[in-house]
Amino acid sequence: MDALLSQITSINSIDEACDLLASFIPISKSIDDALSLSKKAHTGQYRKSGEPYIVHPILVATLVANLSNDEAMVVAALLHDVVEDTTLTLFTLEQAFGVDVAHLVDGMTKIDEIRDQKLLPSDSEGTLTKSALNFRKILLASTKDVRVLVVKLCDRMHNMLTLDALPVEKQRRIAEETMVVYAPIAHRLGVSLLKRELEDLSFKYLFPDEFKQIDTFVKSHEHDFMDILNNFIEEVTRLMLQHGFKEDDFQLFGRVKHFYSTYLKLQRKGISVEEVLDLLAVRIIVKEPIDTYKIIGLIHLHYKPLMSRFKDYISVPKENGYQTIHTTVFDNRSIIEVQVRTFEMHHTAELGVAAHWKYKTGGHVINLDWLSNLSQQGENVELFMDLAQKDLFSEDIVVYSPKGESFTLPRGSVALDFAYRIHTDIGDKAKKALINKDKKTLLTELKNGDIISIKTGDDLGVRCTWIDAVKTSKARHALAHHCNVRNREINLVVGVNILATALGIDKVSMMSWLETSDFVTTFDKAAYDEGYVHQVIHVYLENLRMNNRFSSFLSRKRFNLKSFNLGHLQVKSHQNISEVSFKYCCHPKKGDEIIAFKDGSVAEIHHKMCDIALAKIEEDSQMVLISWNDERVYRYQLTASLVNSQGALAKFLLFLAKMGVDILSIELGNKKEDEIQYCSLTFESKEGDITGLRQKIEKKTHIIEFVCASDIYKN
Repeated sequence: MDALLSQITSINSIDEACDLLASFIPISKSIDDALSLSKKAHTGQYRKSGEPYIVHPILVATLVANLSNDEAMVVAALLHDVVEDTTLTLFTLEQAFGVDVAHLVDGMTKIDEIRDQKLLPSDSEGTLTKSALNFRKILLASTKDVRVLVVKLCDRMHNMLTLDALPVEKQRRIAEETMVVYAPIAHRLGVSLLKRELEDLSFKYLFPDEFKQIDTFVKSHEHDFMDILNNFIEEVTRLMLQHGFKEDDFQLFGRVKHFYSTYLKLQRKGISVEEVLDLLAVRIIVKEPIDTYKIIGLIHLHYKPLMSRFKDYISVPKENGYQTIHTTVFDNRSIIEVQVRTFEMHHTAELGVAAHWKYKTGGHVINLDWLSNLSQQGENVELFMDLAQKDLFSEDIVVYSPKGESFTLPRGSVALDFAYRIHTDIGDKAKKALINKDKKTLLTELKNGDIISIKTGDDLGVRCTWIDAVKTSKARHALAHHCNVRNREINLVVGVNILATALGIDKVSMMSWLETSDFVTTFDKAAYDEGYVHQVIHVYLENLRMNNRFSSFLSRKRFNLKSFNLGHLQVKSHQNISEVSFKYCCHPKKGDEIIAFKDGSVAEIHHKMCDIALAKIEEDSQMVLISWNDERVYRYQLTASLVNSQGALAKFLLFLAKMGVDILSIELGNKKEDEIQYCSLTFESKEGDITGLRQKIEKKTHIIEFVCASDIYKN
């Protein structure tokens, strides 16, 4: 692939592009007609680089031909822009090239239309997450025929190869879209050839400094790396020949690992490129599956392996069809990753779904469930993007059922992910897990090779708070659905309680009135919408006035909602609220959905899904509206030394109070030489500049430790 991409980047004429295409696929009448039509349609059109536009579809078709012998795909690649950019119609293409080609071109055109309509422009300051709905629609538009995706990936590959001609802002935007959308799709389709190159090209534009650092290091050590690889390949070749393999039975290739995968390793381990031990990889390709195990045996007998790095994807293939044995061994001069596979496995690993068209072989069937799973998600953009990232951007582990069935899950998955992977009902009713025959919780993280058994009950057993623990989109989507249903059920009861408290009546009377009013289907909004609460109260009082003329004045005066700003919270109540109290049974943090019970002048705060709170909601408990203030509040932890004298602590606390801080906890430590005493405080402040805050405090006392924390409560 590297050689082909190098050729493509050097081509800027139509004749050169046509010659390159002809070197990969015979120019049939259909392909020749498509070339002629595309040339005519794009006459007078030029790319930003200055080359004739027709060069682009020809080179895209070349990339497609390299991946697949499917003539319809190659023809569609040649014609993929003619409907969008010219006056030609799909009907014309169908008449000339058949339904199959027209169908593929239509799929490509729809993807481009969706992208143009929904994706943020390259000069936008927004992030791609806000365009995730477009991502979903692209997938939906492509699931009808996966070949559309393959052609689109080739189209994106050529665009990335010619990105230098565009302004820097647009380069970064297209690179970001490629990294987030197209490279993961290539990965899930198993087209490693495209996935690696798309990642490296995107990496170059998104992180130019980091790319240059790795590039400089590799180039400066290129001679040493090639020497190490060549020596290792010679030794292994000699070893294989000595043990019965013939020269025609195998091939060996050595390479330096791709830059983006190296960069991810640097980030995960917090090391520099100079500290990476296994930058080098050797691939051994043989004829028969049994030979892969023979070679691994030879390698391990002659080189010391790192057993923690051994992975057998032949006996347990990845969902995208990938089959290879990985091992990492110590050479005399370096550490080298060795990959062993058959020629058929190699075709599938490099070409993925395209291998079935190019080599007309069965191989391991590609699992495309992830496409339909993501297509089922709702319209919430942020939720969809989160679910997509969990499925598309993660590494895989393989776990087993007690019967030996293998399941591929994202790394970091928990037992509940496995339960949902088996069946939605199993996940919904899961109670506990047996992992390698040991009792574990449903949120226990799974490891490669674990054997899991799920025990279920008769009732729904999941909790909304588990949604952050699971990793798969299926589990998160199921939990989100149950959470939304449960959330509305709670809001219905909380809404009645808040209205009853505000009006000074009992819950039963409030519910009876609501059931006969126009609010009977919407009163759950009273749990969080102040305007709605005012509206309901207004209608209730009007009805009261009409039915009892003596209660009008008193009712209007008594039931006014007042606003109380208490630190980072805003309470709405008809009676005074002087303080808030956080309950540690549920540990509510800023941003969590919360509810508040009225206990005299105190608002008692709970997480909305707290079990203790749910019991109180069902009772006739008084409740008030509660919400987080939009104003940002920063939490700090301070350890300082104070002079051990009468009034020293009081003076220091008064000093902090004048700075506008809200002190949450104080702890006095041991005395030092009877003169100094340590004091640890947790406080909140609207001041986000920790350096400026430190300078102010240092004027009054000596600071031992001063850090910023983010929680709203102290664990």
